[in-house]
Amino acid sequence: MARSGRRASQAITIQTVAERAGVSAMTVSNVLNNSPRVRDSTREVVMAAVRELNYIPNMAARSLASASATRIGLLYRNIENAFLSSILVGALDATSRLGAQLLLRPLESGDPKEIAQQMQGLVENGAHAILIVPPYCEVANRHGLTCDFPVPVVAMSPGGDLPGDHCVRIDDFGAARDMTAYLIGLGHRAIGFIRGGAGHLIHRTRCEGYQAALRDARLPIRPDLIVSGDMSFESGLVAGAMLLDMPDRPTAIFASNDDMAAAIVSLAHRRGLDVPRDLSVAGFDDTPIAVKIWPSLTTVKHPGKQISAQAATLAVALARGGDAAVRVNDYLAHELVVRESVAPVTTI
Repeated sequence: MARSGRRASQAITIQTVAERAGVSAMTVSNVLNNSPRVRDSTREVVMAAVRELNYIPNMAARSLASASATRIGLLYRNIENAFLSSILVGALDATSRLGAQLLLRPLESGDPKEIAQQMQGLVENGAHAILIVPPYCEVANRHGLTCDFPVPVVAMSPGGDLPGDHCVRIDDFGAARDMTAYLIGLGHRAIGFIRGGAGHLIHRTRCEGYQAALRDARLPIRPDLIVSGDMSFESGLVAGAMLLDMPDRPTAIFASNDDMAAAIVSLAHRRGLDVPRDLSVAGFDDTPIAVKIWPSLTTVKHPGKQISAQAATLAVALARGGDAAVRVNDYLAHELVVRESVAPVTTI
């Protein structure tokens, strides 16, 4: 009977306590960690649920949290993506250099409830600070998941400002404006633009940068030249076909990432178009595919490895007693990498 009772206690989780008390799992964690941010009335309700359920906190997690090593959690998805892979490498390099440990936790979707559960799961397993990649850091901010969270949270490379959150990023608006201005400087006037996924802030910010460059050059903003993709090669093929099927097709196409830009180059080859003589193509991120295709891709260098290394360094500093109340919003420089896929517009 004693063994059966112990198994029952172990089956009780922090989520079970949260449901009994009618609060979030984060609130239960704050109570158990004696956070001063919890109201006394809420604390009493939570502790009553703890007693009623005979909840025993995970002792392995408690021992991790009390150990001397600093532990940084990282939420990620689809690490096979070249940009996200560079994010992981940068975080690993920085935490190793600083004597901290990196705890990885995958996400299956961008559902706010899952993000919240995985953030809480990292804390229960000893994380003293958390790193989140886009677009999940953007979802977490939008739904208030990082507000009053028990450990510091640092967003890596969000596509725009995240009010109240620590961020390390580039200026996506400025980078898109710079690339568009470069194409305009080569004589291109009809420039197609492929937006990023609708769930990403870059869907808005990079498009706004493209439009700002057109306005700066006193060129019209043509809605028919702006199409959407989802950051995949396949969506680039679909978006590219829409642009190249136009009676008066663009002379240049700027895609919101390299995978979609590579799809445009492939599509142009299939249609007998010479890149860059008949069509200039530019991308964003400077991932390995940019130099694996022919012609090599002109793109915006997005320093993912450096961003995650700096974000991890910030997370370690915050975990070791830095002032988490002072918001940090660090920008790293972007760079235009000019290769063979872009050339001055040809006139006949």
